[in-house]
Amino acid sequence: MAQPDIPAAPQVIGLRREREVLTVALGAGRHVVLEGPPGTGKSTLLRHIARDLRTQVVFVEGNAELTPARLIGQYDPAQVLAEGYVAASFTDGPLLQAMRAGALLYLEEFNRVPEETLNVLITVLTEGEIAVPRLGLVRADPGFRLIAAMNPFDAIGTARVSHAIADRICRVVLGYQDAAGERRITSAQTGRDGLEVDLAVTLARATREHPDVRMGSSVRGAIDLVLLLAGLTALREEAELARETARDAVHAALSGRIRIADGCDRSPESVLDELLAGIWPPHQERPSLGPEPDSADGGQDGRGKADGPQPDAGRARSRSSLRRDRQAGGARRTRSRAELAGQHAAFSEVSPETGAIDERAFADLLAADPDAAARLLADLTQATDDRMRAAARRLAARVFVQLAAVGQHKSRGVRRIGPGRPGDGDLDLERTVGGMSGTWPPSSEEIATRDWRARQRSVCLLVDASGSMYGLALAMAAIAAAGVILAADSRMDPGVLAFGGMVTVLQPRGVRRPPADVIGELLALRGHGLTDLAAALRAASADLAGSPGYREVILLSDCLATQGGDPAAALAGIDRLNVLTPLPTPESAAAGAALARAGGGICQPVSTLAELGPALTRALAGLG
Repeated sequence: MAQPDIPAAPQVIGLRREREVLTVALGAGRHVVLEGPPGTGKSTLLRHIARDLRTQVVFVEGNAELTPARLIGQYDPAQVLAEGYVAASFTDGPLLQAMRAGALLYLEEFNRVPEETLNVLITVLTEGEIAVPRLGLVRADPGFRLIAAMNPFDAIGTARVSHAIADRICRVVLGYQDAAGERRITSAQTGRDGLEVDLAVTLARATREHPDVRMGSSVRGAIDLVLLLAGLTALREEAELARETARDAVHAALSGRIRIADGCDRSPESVLDELLAGIWPPHQERPSLGPEPDSADGGQDGRGKADGPQPDAGRARSRSSLRRDRQAGGARRTRSRAELAGQHAAFSEVSPETGAIDERAFADLLAADPDAAARLLADLTQATDDRMRAAARRLAARVFVQLAAVGQHKSRGVRRIGPGRPGDGDLDLERTVGGMSGTWPPSSEEIATRDWRARQRSVCLLVDASGSMYGLALAMAAIAAAGVILAADSRMDPGVLAFGGMVTVLQPRGVRRPPADVIGELLALRGHGLTDLAAALRAASADLAGSPGYREVILLSDCLATQGGDPAAALAGIDRLNVLTPLPTPESAAAGAALARAGGGICQPVSTLAELGPALTRALAGLG
């Protein structure tokens, strides 16, 4: 048998340990998922190993439209009508192609593939075979392996891979190369060396460390930057690299590759201006790439002229008649520096002086102990000192949105394959053949199709903002609000309501607001000691009134009502109620469970930030 013709793979620089682990795993008959951010060499590593093993690679691009039929294969309609369901009428999909040839099935964007499609791999990964209706059992050649690749940093349009799949594959995590490795890669790809390569790699790596950037540039950005620097310098006939030329090249090469943190109002160009100012001129040694205020083309706080107009702080916001005067009654009390210092061990490091917050110290605390950091930040938003309170609320709006974005995914279980509209989706051959009248060609009404279908649903999040919600519980409320907004899509524009003794509409259903704005307003609410659950549920029902589809409510509260009527009697107009109880006590857990049962939903205790994301995802996915 002739050896497969495999195109030459690019040189792999570094990744020695990853190459060794992947080679041994494949040799041992294991299937592997390569996990890492873009530009870390997942595809290059796979092609290199396939070249060494003289093995074919069958490529599949994972996306939300990859159906089981497209992965496995399907019968050709014309041949079925002419010859019937015979093997010759079946067209293998990439899965069966790889299984029969003993090839590597390379499935990109693994965590973007619908769960219904991934489930067909379970038997293949375990038994090396798959039963195809009407075709029979297909066994994999001993050389068949699945190599999946996924980017763990993308939150939109992705979901966690189920445990049933993860339990059947090995996981190899790839990180970015070190600086020397990235310089070698950039030089090898561009054929250049020296100042341009050093500048490009330094800037690309700096984007990954900037506090306002959620995802920085990969080494691909450095490669493009070197080529643009060289080309612009030649085009403009400059004897040496000029600042304006460098700025133009940096914007073009890197601005589209970085993702600004949710809740931050900066533009990518302003961040790049700040980083460039920190190392210019490039031939001088600089101790760090830290911010240099007022250095980026005259902009304050490192914000260059590329920044767009700032949000209008006085913008009118939608409010319903549910908003009432909240000035009466006792509010959530403020907290002095002495009180904060006594309650939080890290307070003196995070706030070394009055009115100041050391964001680097806070970031260190957040990395070491997320719960303690969130608890401290929530309490700082209630500080007695005006400057401290304002700085904490700005930081909280950014940090809590970032925490909500990590691990928040589009809910699974909402889309299912079902009958499609004529002309849309894939041909459903079984239904078409069964419904034909016998005339040829069949009419358009006789052609049956299948497509992904989503159930109409309307969601409202109810967040307890009473006086008992402070510290970690208040942080959970803010993160939950941001998480629901970030998870929303065109079929689920959620309403967000906060309540204590009264109700405030933070986001009416169908109106999209930036998550940072919603969080900022939630943290600024005057928290009363009273909790009127019945009024909150009636307000949620009013928000959902007249909306299409299933009407669902997610309630984040201890469910211990102190005024108003029986909450269970206020569920009219709500089809399902799911409850999340923050920092539960036996009493609140029992109250939450009873209310969830009355609303036909589930109750989930949430004791840590790590539990909040999965609980919220489960509530969103399980509703309806």
